[in-house]
Amino acid sequence: MKYCRRCLYPENHPYGLIFDDQGVCSGCRVHEEKDSLDWSSRLKQLGKLVEPYRNNKTYDCIVPVKGGGDSYFTLHVVKKILGLNPLLVHFNQEYNTRVGIRNLGNLATVFDCDMVTSTVSPDLLKRICRYTLSEFGSMYWHCLCGSLTFPVQVSVRYKIPLIIWGIHPWSDQVGMYSHLDEMEMTEKCRKEHGLMGISADKIVSNVDGITRSDIQQFVYPYENELERIGVRGIYLSNYIRWDSKAQHEKMIEFYGYETLEQQRTFNSYEDVHCFHSAGLHDYIKFIKLGYGKVTDHASREVRLKRMSRAEGIEMVRQYSENIPKDLDMFLEWSNLTKKKFMKCIWNRRDTRIWNMKGAEWVLKDSILNYIDEDTSDVALDKKENCSFIITPSQEPEIKDDNYLLMGRPYMDKYNYGSQECQTKNGGLSNRKSLDYLNIDHPHYKRNIVDEIL
Repeated sequence: MKYCRRCLYPENHPYGLIFDDQGVCSGCRVHEEKDSLDWSSRLKQLGKLVEPYRNNKTYDCIVPVKGGGDSYFTLHVVKKILGLNPLLVHFNQEYNTRVGIRNLGNLATVFDCDMVTSTVSPDLLKRICRYTLSEFGSMYWHCLCGSLTFPVQVSVRYKIPLIIWGIHPWSDQVGMYSHLDEMEMTEKCRKEHGLMGISADKIVSNVDGITRSDIQQFVYPYENELERIGVRGIYLSNYIRWDSKAQHEKMIEFYGYETLEQQRTFNSYEDVHCFHSAGLHDYIKFIKLGYGKVTDHASREVRLKRMSRAEGIEMVRQYSENIPKDLDMFLEWSNLTKKKFMKCIWNRRDTRIWNMKGAEWVLKDSILNYIDEDTSDVALDKKENCSFIITPSQEPEIKDDNYLLMGRPYMDKYNYGSQECQTKNGGLSNRKSLDYLNIDHPHYKRNIVDEIL
């Protein structure tokens, strides 16, 4: 297996990698544009691009959001820098953590935005999930498909043509396109890169009892519908120098974004909304490809000159083989036995990475084998150290061990602060509701009355 001599990515990356004569991957080469492009000029170009979409009668654009990731920064740019009036669109993937629900509610509050949410029948999602897990080894297809489809449906339904996404992940990871290509969101991009080529129609034809109307939330609008509204989806990362870590830390400071320690990566900022993204879902990725999110995150920090390659490899050593603790939770939700689950994923391994010895799979090739490789000719100079913040939990008295199907999408003054009583740096406002005076409630172990006073 070939590995990039600058970052940590292997050649079996599912998005596809190209290596140059120095053994540096296309993702690293495109990433170099972040230090060479005139981002001030590109931001002005973005301002000109969105200007024709301003609409005083309704929303100017749609911003897809979730209770984690880069939603805060995307909305900060859209509302505070570009001065647009967005409609937030959220697909409820149902693997929600309480941190994610709090972040989502706080997001709508501190930016004072309207939000539309889609919550699909849990039973339907379970049937779809069991099928995609069995056939494709994916427990996350419905999360990706819903998140990439519902905002476009809302665009057509509400006649709001402009959709503003945050990062173009395929360019950022593997350099699929240059920033100057200014690639936009399309059905082809969604299906081929985001959904592994699996369309919703395939679910209808293969899952018993699921009809076309059942999966409407996963069906991309028809071409004539898109053309009638003039739908286009742009990525901010083509116009703004994208640095997820630095951006999240500003969002923590400005708006009280809440972080969460993750099971299989050092990155405590991303995907905190989901129990499985950096847990079981990532472990499935590791079983298939021999690497997981910690490789994604370390490669990014190497490119941003906050980690050396050796330090990134050490992060892989610490996290990549961690067994996730969220399997039982998923099995209970999906109505699967552990035996059936393992049957779906255990033999989907890339045999260039894995080798069968007896009855066990053994990792025969890994970036760990290359920690002593001399890469000084292509290495980047490290500019700063890499550490991630764990914010204090806003709800320590509640054990976060179950999905939260739905929560309060907008927080009032007794909760996370409306516009009239927002705290200086975002986050929680003082609790004054009489509901919090009930110290006998099982959720409250501390003396809440004394804390409020």
